[in-house]
Amino acid sequence: MDAQEKVRLLVPPGWSKNAGRTWPALWLLHGGVDDYTAWTRGTDVAALTADSPVIVVMPEGGSCGNYSDWWNYGNGGSPEWETFHMKELRTILENGYRANGRRVIAGNSMGGLGAMLYAARFPGMFAAAAAFSGYVDTLYGYTPGDDSIGWGPSFSCPGTDWRRVWGAPDAQAAIWHAHNPTDLAGRLAGVRLYVASGNGTAGSLGGLPFTDPVEAAANDVSHAFVDRLDALGIPVTARFFDGQHSWPYWQRDLHDAYPMLMRALGVS
Repeated sequence: MDAQEKVRLLVPPGWSKNAGRTWPALWLLHGGVDDYTAWTRGTDVAALTADSPVIVVMPEGGSCGNYSDWWNYGNGGSPEWETFHMKELRTILENGYRANGRRVIAGNSMGGLGAMLYAARFPGMFAAAAAFSGYVDTLYGYTPGDDSIGWGPSFSCPGTDWRRVWGAPDAQAAIWHAHNPTDLAGRLAGVRLYVASGNGTAGSLGGLPFTDPVEAAANDVSHAFVDRLDALGIPVTARFFDGQHSWPYWQRDLHDAYPMLMRALGVS
């Protein structure tokens, strides 16, 4: 990463670095234009998991990191978010924090992309994956020659050259397809899956008095992703509702998905 990065951990009752046992882990990935403090700041995850025998892992993922090793015009190098999380952080957790090889993963918005990406790109790494308002079809609506699909990071993070991430969708098509959960859906067979999204309108938890375009877009790609899983015969729990791109809905999603995530870890 060419820098120090932070990770917030919530440890279970009885945990210590010198314990004679290990614990499974719940990874929670944050969304864009946010950081590793997002889940404890935006939800009651600390209270929700307080009595669960799991380590909650909330790593920094960058404002617009896209949970990927960046292409950087063919030069590679920093930032390498995927390598940081899947190799370096995983090793640190297992060697120094008593984590074992049982893991599940969830995330909101950009973190939903990351959750499905990591589960698909590293088969067997995660027993379950959940995406809340996730951008899980990164090529949704794309037509060859239309580079506008890549401008999201530039709008969210002014000054970001979005081509550094995966390149241009035409010239570097293979990189884009290799980082699109919908293209990788077949690799999720055997993973317990949960997908949730609002339609952009204010639901029971309130919100903007008009349709939220960010959530409406997430809803479109979530439907496309679920449709692909259905076509492949891969089971998925899907929740679609009136709701917007905000923490009250993501907290509800987390509570709804939590029993499934814990079952996948073999804990109650």
